[in-house]
Amino acid sequence: MKLVIAAISHETNTFSPVPTTFESFFDGTSVGIPRGQLVHGEAALRLAEGTNNSFAGMIDAAREAGAGIVAPVFANAVPSGPVDQPSLERMMDGIVAEVRKGCDGVMLSLHGAMVAQDCIDPESELARRIRSVLPGVPLAAALDFHANIGRGLIENADVVTGFWTFPHVDMAETGKRAARTLLAKLRGESTPVISWQWLPVLPHTAQCSPSREPMKHIMDRAIQAETSGEVLNASVFGGFPPSDAPETGISVVVVANDRAAGDRLSLELAGEVWKHRDGFYFEPETISETLDRAEKLDEYPIVLADHGNNAFGGGTCDTMEVLRAMLERGMEGIVAGLVTDPQAVGRMVDAGVGARIALEVGGKTDMPSVGYVARPLALEGTVRAITDGTFRITGPMFTGTQLQLGRTAVLDTGAAQVVVTEGRFEPIDMGIFTHCGVDPRRARYVLVQSRQHFRAGFEAIARHIFLIAGPGVCSSDYSVFRYERIVRPMYPLDRDAAWSGTSPIPAAAD
Repeated sequence: MKLVIAAISHETNTFSPVPTTFESFFDGTSVGIPRGQLVHGEAALRLAEGTNNSFAGMIDAAREAGAGIVAPVFANAVPSGPVDQPSLERMMDGIVAEVRKGCDGVMLSLHGAMVAQDCIDPESELARRIRSVLPGVPLAAALDFHANIGRGLIENADVVTGFWTFPHVDMAETGKRAARTLLAKLRGESTPVISWQWLPVLPHTAQCSPSREPMKHIMDRAIQAETSGEVLNASVFGGFPPSDAPETGISVVVVANDRAAGDRLSLELAGEVWKHRDGFYFEPETISETLDRAEKLDEYPIVLADHGNNAFGGGTCDTMEVLRAMLERGMEGIVAGLVTDPQAVGRMVDAGVGARIALEVGGKTDMPSVGYVARPLALEGTVRAITDGTFRITGPMFTGTQLQLGRTAVLDTGAAQVVVTEGRFEPIDMGIFTHCGVDPRRARYVLVQSRQHFRAGFEAIARHIFLIAGPGVCSSDYSVFRYERIVRPMYPLDRDAAWSGTSPIPAAAD
């Protein structure tokens, strides 16, 4: 049995000013792969081994089944703006060319919310191209919880699964779930069919974690249905609101041997989403209001999650408004990061460890799509550490993955230790701080640019957690976004939005 297993993963924030090129997918984040070089074949298999991502899960399941594996591409980019079209074509061409040679099945590790410069729904386009060169080839896709599901993927796949968690700690298991169902089809043990419901709901990501209501009981029902054998796979997708695309919204996808059973469960789950749609709404408070509440507490550390400009939402990770407000208040014992600012890092590297330096940090990138003009923060302090930004994740998300953040430097102002990097990444693991000698467990306040993923690494040490609404292209204030391509009416932008349960997605979104 020959299987083609490939990964192209990107969550596209169509409002982000950060460009997404070929180098974004192969930027040296994974140590051992030269910058800008396509990762494929044995190098891809070695790189994925022992890591928590869906590509690795698919490989493990295929190996357990004794299948031969061909890996034409293993690509993953930190969320950012629309993908450069030639770069996307190069990666898709490699997959399609391998499928054209012939195989028994195809497994794809995708995100589900990718948008390219000239292609609004690359995941659907890839599935169509695969089926065009090898009609009828069994195809499985494992997607992120924040996927915006397109009709083309549903029509051209046999199996679609999604993460059950947010933060995403079940990525490898999701890949295995998709692979097991496809392998059962290849062995003649099942005949999977997909039932799909799309809802015109633009949830606030801060209110959409399956670990909390209202999503919790809905996802729990999906998990129960799959683990009990009621259906083959059941997934609820929260969607990715900062992606201005026709597919944007919440989806339910059920894979079953029996169409009627799949339709019943998908309608049940979608009905619960619609019934509880008001619970997916999040009303952000001002920075000042949040800091007022945090300052009244005396149990530490207090984690402050600035969710307006985080890396895994496509943000620039260099907005400084929250740290500025904290310092102006005289708050102390602050650990802050990551701040992406290659210029500031270069200044600190030139100064050297132990040097006293005054410089402007962050605030280098305007965000015209949301009317934001960047403002750097003038700081003075001592350079406490300089590293190459390399460490291995030990926490539950992306476990085992070795990161290379680029050169990293720590500026100690007395009131705050600020970790500044050349590269962007979400603070999902304490290694982001500890690898450069900063211990967040000893801080009063831990300021991270994140919305939910920080919980994977920091929830266990936090005495209190506050979401704090800094500005940026990941804002929870949807009024700052100029949507042009999403389906309207859309809840909560339009209170007259309706869902009937009779059509998986409006014709306007095709």
